[in-house]
Amino acid sequence: MSIKVRLFVFALAALSTTLSAARADYPDHPITLIVPLAAGGGTDISARTMAKYLEKELNGHVVVVNRPGAAGAIGLSEVARAAPDGYTLGIVNTPGIVSIPIERNAGFTLDSFEFLAATTYDPGTISVRSDGPFKTLADFIAEAKKRPGELTVATQGAGSAGHLAVLMLEKTAGIKLKPVPYGGSADNRNALLSGEVDAVAVNFGEALSFSQGTPWRILGVMSDKRNPLDDKIPTFAESGNALQSGSLRGFAGPKGMPPEVVSKLTLALRKIGNDPHYIATSSKTFQPPIYLEGKDYVAALHSTQANLEKVWADTPWRQ
Repeated sequence: MSIKVRLFVFALAALSTTLSAARADYPDHPITLIVPLAAGGGTDISARTMAKYLEKELNGHVVVVNRPGAAGAIGLSEVARAAPDGYTLGIVNTPGIVSIPIERNAGFTLDSFEFLAATTYDPGTISVRSDGPFKTLADFIAEAKKRPGELTVATQGAGSAGHLAVLMLEKTAGIKLKPVPYGGSADNRNALLSGEVDAVAVNFGEALSFSQGTPWRILGVMSDKRNPLDDKIPTFAESGNALQSGSLRGFAGPKGMPPEVVSKLTLALRKIGNDPHYIATSSKTFQPPIYLEGKDYVAALHSTQANLEKVWADTPWRQ
């Protein structure tokens, strides 16, 4: 072996040792956790709750940064383009992580990310004012059939979880509604309570939060069973409509992160996701807890992608 070759091999070994040591010390500086939506919504609350627990588990600092815009595409693209060193992570949620690449060239796909674990599943709902004419989901659907395209439903814009839930409800119930886009879930809340719209499509946790001390009625939850956060609210299936829809929220980094870093993050999230204190905290902040990692998490995302591709083929939500 020549001197040059021996030096090259030595340099590679030294570099490998340095990188391994750096990964063993991970994290040795703050981790940035990107939220691709505005502050104050369910995704932001989920991220900030998890950040506090991650700091304790990793013995490091986690900085939450909101990067709203383009229905989440700006923040998700930033995560996908980040250096794959474990110091830039993102909270990702459905439908955006799969719906945005379906509707346009977003600069990322599911293959752009290393998915660590899903920690929240927030099913969709349809809510109305409790002092209004609709007491049940069946009442709402019956009225929509009488007045096609007239009942207004507030959503967070084209392609949002609420908007897609409305499109799916139209198909499963054989009705036509009038989605009305607003800037965020807080705007949805105000639109319903002020009487600007007949109903609102927001996730369950948000609906529960908004219902505290207000004339708010959740007509049904879009899941296969009643939610333990409030098991008095019926599922859509109990009203004769088997629609299931919602937001699966989890954590990911850019593709190509070192296996040691992925393992450390996954183990931390697993421990947190099964921690009774974390589960209780999530429930108190109306973030329905769940835990999926690895193949199960990726399989859930691909299932959602397949469903939304069918919706897009039938009813494109953007022109």
